[in-house]
Amino acid sequence: MALSSDEVERYARHLVLPEVGGPGQARLKAARVLVIGAGGLGAPLIQYLAAAGIGTIGIIDDDVVSLSNLQRQVIHATPDIGRLKVESARDAVVRLNPHVAVETHAARLTAETAQSLIGTYDMVADGSDNFATRYAVSDACFHAGRPLVTAALGRFDGSLTTLKPYASDARGRPNPTYRCLFPNPPPPGSVAPCAEAGVLGALAGIMGSLMALEVIRTITDFGEPLVGRLLMVDTRSMRFETLGYGWDDANPLNGTDAGT
Repeated sequence: MALSSDEVERYARHLVLPEVGGPGQARLKAARVLVIGAGGLGAPLIQYLAAAGIGTIGIIDDDVVSLSNLQRQVIHATPDIGRLKVESARDAVVRLNPHVAVETHAARLTAETAQSLIGTYDMVADGSDNFATRYAVSDACFHAGRPLVTAALGRFDGSLTTLKPYASDARGRPNPTYRCLFPNPPPPGSVAPCAEAGVLGALAGIMGSLMALEVIRTITDFGEPLVGRLLMVDTRSMRFETLGYGWDDANPLNGTDAGT
């Protein structure tokens, strides 16, 4: 996919990177990426995907902008309070990069709707804030054969991984699923929501930017993606650690007894 003269100048710092270059930038331009949530993680993620020249960004979120969002959801501004987040995010993308198409979905993603929506995109980045959505998204990505970048925020910590369970590793074993990493959701009430526990605003910026990096790296195919690795960030001690995890043959998606 050819780049215009304006795009060549806009993406000049990508084009001089041998790991990206013209072919990589063309792949970014041709890509369709679905972002789940336009909140703390989705805000920086969407901005950096737009700046990088992702051709089409889909955004699904059913929430509206509130004043308490603005401490971390930097794609929205004070005049956006009361607006649908997908509309506010769309306008921010258009201001940043007119070469990017935005598809908005003002709805809550469910297990029933995930499959049909995800199948229309090349890959997915999940910035949702609950386990029900994360399981629905990861299951749908598995069945649709789409790579998934998924992250989560705590009060001062975050985690990030990339999932390609429809493919195999170098030894021929299936890549792990989200259910290999988290077989079961935590008991109800054991994880306090953001409104009760709080969250460090800049942490969302760090993790959302790392999500964008994983998406860009997956599309352009440079470096080593976080497949089978969970990146954990602790801002209290500023420690970055990576935990390896593998395929669990008991998982219900591609485990030994899956489908039986």
